[in-house]
Amino acid sequence: QVQLVESGGGLVQNGASLRLSCAASGRTSSMSAMGWFRQAPGKEREFVAVISRIGSSTRYTDSVKDRFTISRDNAKSTVYLQMNSLKPEDTAVYYCAARLNGIGIVSTDYRYWGQGTQVTVSS
Repeated sequence: QVQLVESGGGLVQNGASLRLSCAASGRTSSMSAMGWFRQAPGKEREFVAVISRIGSSTRYTDSVKDRFTISRDNAKSTVYLQMNSLKPEDTAVYYCAARLNGIGIVSTDYRYWGQGTQVTVSS
């Protein structure tokens, strides 16, 4: 089993930056790619970013490209999401997730999930 705990969310103004962290514990050696998803009120959970096991490959949803950066530190079993130039439409609960193999954007392919951290961007 793997446990994921997100942190770093909060209330910020339009244009501000935040860095989310996701600390993994347990059988972290079983993890492959790790991703970030988000869910806004009344909307479905959507893919935000994913990073491969060794960090050599990343993917982003179009709406966050050039603003968000995903990274990971395997020595610390932690994945990060640096969010710059935040917009009100980025407001959502952000979830960290880990999958056992491959790299992709489909949420049902992810085995482990964190509890989420709220990000609110005011206009």
